[in-house]
Amino acid sequence: MKNFVLLMLFLCIQDQLLAQQPFTNGCLKVSDNKRYLVHQNGKPFFWLGDTAWELFHRLNREEADQYLKKRAEQGFTVVQAVALAEFDGLNEPNPYGDTPLSDYDPTKPNEAYFKHVDYIVDKAAQYGIVIGFLPSWGDKLFKSTWGKGPEIFNPTNARTYGRWLGNRYKNRENIVWILGGDRNPRDGSQDVAVWRAMAEGIQDGVGGSANALLSYHSQPNGLDGGAAKWFQNEPWFDFNMHQNGHCRFTPIYDNISVSYNRQPTKPTMDAEPIYEDHPVCFNAKDLGTSNAYDVRLYAYQDLFAGAHGHTYGCHDIWQMYSSKRPSVNNPHLFWPEALDLPGAKQMKHVRTLMTARPLLDRVPDQSLIVENNLSPAERIQATRGKDYAFVYTTVGKPFTVNPGKISGKTVTATWYDPRSGKSQSAGTFDNQQPKSFTPPSKGYGQDWVLILDDAAKQYAPL
Repeated sequence: MKNFVLLMLFLCIQDQLLAQQPFTNGCLKVSDNKRYLVHQNGKPFFWLGDTAWELFHRLNREEADQYLKKRAEQGFTVVQAVALAEFDGLNEPNPYGDTPLSDYDPTKPNEAYFKHVDYIVDKAAQYGIVIGFLPSWGDKLFKSTWGKGPEIFNPTNARTYGRWLGNRYKNRENIVWILGGDRNPRDGSQDVAVWRAMAEGIQDGVGGSANALLSYHSQPNGLDGGAAKWFQNEPWFDFNMHQNGHCRFTPIYDNISVSYNRQPTKPTMDAEPIYEDHPVCFNAKDLGTSNAYDVRLYAYQDLFAGAHGHTYGCHDIWQMYSSKRPSVNNPHLFWPEALDLPGAKQMKHVRTLMTARPLLDRVPDQSLIVENNLSPAERIQATRGKDYAFVYTTVGKPFTVNPGKISGKTVTATWYDPRSGKSQSAGTFDNQQPKSFTPPSKGYGQDWVLILDDAAKQYAPL
């Protein structure tokens, strides 16, 4: 009897451990339709990210564990972090006194520093989190008007450094590689050649292009298509990333649409939207500080415009602000307190909605609604699968749904509250005639999602 109890206990513990290892489905790749990310076995993956740029550099192991555990509990699936960090990352040591390179040389990485990076990557995997791994912040190639650098990269050492990183992490399935580090390549420079060399080095290190998923983190660049402006046709460039500049009511859905429609087809997303608790447009005096609504509306507008996933950010957290560290642009909270800001907690409702219906056949479709070209502050954005649709109304404005855009003679309608994740019935209607909908509330901060389902599918309620 004792042996039986021990066996049952062992099996229970084993099941719990397996439940914390989602990468038994394999590392990530682009889906067959080139719009989404999936695991190697084809299981869909929804990117719900957080920008924790200074995670490797500024947090010790206990703090990193605290951060990752909380984000996993909140439903995040990706954390974006930088190996050669922005805040004087080549000179300022990590909490254990280690810097990443010897003699500012990318071909001489410091084993002790990267042991700490290893720990965080592996701890993230235990919590089911993918690391969006930036080999370097962009100031190590191009300082621009900010960043301490120094500028250390050229095509030769970038390839060597990329190959070393790729080889080191080739057996970690929870890594997606992100080049760039908040810089746009300069015309007439060697910048593109450097990033290409680093990407090819990573691919060499992991054992081939099929084993490395790569993207690029650029600065805002209008309707030029995010990082795709420079890299759309690069064979290593697997999916596109945008940044919106940390302003309110910017029509990033138009940027998403531009890159969504580029050829060859590649997934696209907003990887740095306005951060929560951030000076709006870097001008807190006149424009105030961003709030949960600011970060929430970008998530739904961008996703419904065709993004495969979305990254949240917080001004206090990306820099891991604490009493021990200098700050940028006057953050308000130390990072542990900021983990519980309302916008961060509301991101789980985004993931719940997006994964509640078949993910891989979802497309943007503004023809679903009559009011399909409103301004960003009043935007109504629509997306659909074959037998369901979501309509986001930014300020709760009424709208009219055109018939026949999804399957089914009868459609069930449900209001979904992005603030609470709660839902309420909006009735059923015939799928042959236009139908008008009025959200439960309207005004600033009163955003709503209308869920439309082919009644015959009998989808589970949210």
